[in-house]
Amino acid sequence: MLHFLSTRMVNGAALKRIYLLLFALTLTLYVDRASLSISAIEVSREFDLSPVEMGYLLSSFNWLYFLALVPVGQLIGAFGPKRVGGLGIGLLSVVSALTGLATGFASLLMCRLAGGLCAAVTYPTGMRAIRDCVPKSQWGLAAAILHSGSLIGPALGAVGFAWLLGLFTWRAIFVVAGVTGLIWLAAWFVWYRERDQTESSSNADGFETDADVAPPIGLRGIVRSPAMRAIALAHGSAGFATHFFLSWLPGYLQMEKDLPVMNTGVLTAGAYLGAAALVLVAAGLSDRILHAADLSRGRRKIWASGVLLCAATVVMVPLVSELWLIMLIVMFSVATCASAVSLNLALVNDLTRHPHDVGTAVGFISTVGNVFGLLSPIVTGYVVAETGSFALAFVIAGCLLAAGALVLAVVPTRNVAVRAPASPRTR
Repeated sequence: MLHFLSTRMVNGAALKRIYLLLFALTLTLYVDRASLSISAIEVSREFDLSPVEMGYLLSSFNWLYFLALVPVGQLIGAFGPKRVGGLGIGLLSVVSALTGLATGFASLLMCRLAGGLCAAVTYPTGMRAIRDCVPKSQWGLAAAILHSGSLIGPALGAVGFAWLLGLFTWRAIFVVAGVTGLIWLAAWFVWYRERDQTESSSNADGFETDADVAPPIGLRGIVRSPAMRAIALAHGSAGFATHFFLSWLPGYLQMEKDLPVMNTGVLTAGAYLGAAALVLVAAGLSDRILHAADLSRGRRKIWASGVLLCAATVVMVPLVSELWLIMLIVMFSVATCASAVSLNLALVNDLTRHPHDVGTAVGFISTVGNVFGLLSPIVTGYVVAETGSFALAFVIAGCLLAAGALVLAVVPTRNVAVRAPASPRTR
């Protein structure tokens, strides 16, 4: 059997393969998430759904997703990312395809709930794979590559699904989303080899060995850490804006700017593609500029706080009438939100001492982020229903981003566990 990826193979082709798997993992998730966003208008017409009902459907993917994140992170710590991640994405792919058979609001809701539950494996799996297989000096870039799939996925979905919608019904979109997940699953089982739990995670690039760190601190220790709570709240502000764009940007362009589906698909794709490039640049710069001592002290938070503040410029959208300028502001906000998410994920790895705690820590901050993400489409649906406009929704998103930047900037960050004291024999 071919085992292409292992802890000791961190150069050349092996590292490229793991980066490809990380990118495709979140691409698979967000292609699925974009499927309902792109088809929302057609689905609403077929089933006579109100904006509030569609808001609940767009949000429902997150309801079980965020509840499962911490338990999934703990399962990955116990059984490894290969089995847990593979099972989750496999089931997500099946549920996505079955969504094409939905007959109304109730069946759509059930499929989205099940899909969200299965998709909870995504980020804990990806970040544990980074911890095990990627050099420490590239954790920021690796987290950005992982998260960039969440930008390319909606971009591909916006254009590809809009094209499919012109040829077939909205149901074909969900079948394609399911097949995409199964393709990733096949590559995952062929290419990825889990780290043997008895192996050292040390290498010449600054990994610590398991003997050098304290035992796992578990969920309680993570939740009690002020640093992790600050990261979680910052993650939440980015999550609200991210899900606002993901769920309602095509609808905003169609409803307020009166654009056809294909045009909104192209504009949405352009915004996400531009954002993906900026995310990789920001993460690569943070890796290049920050030294190992800076990373262990949580200095990456300065970058994360800064990009969150930049993302708050989305409050300017209601003040602008030119479409090109609106899309430029949106692209910049999407890019800086996504940069904040990837930098937060890398910051978790920087501050988490034991590899077994990584999945749980990522699950914790992602849970908080997805609580905000869960509320975002619902709040936006009510705002649009009550005001007949998206203006207030843009202002709410911008204010939350500014608040998240402030929290992350002022709360001290330090490791969530300290080194275990050296034994007499090693002194």
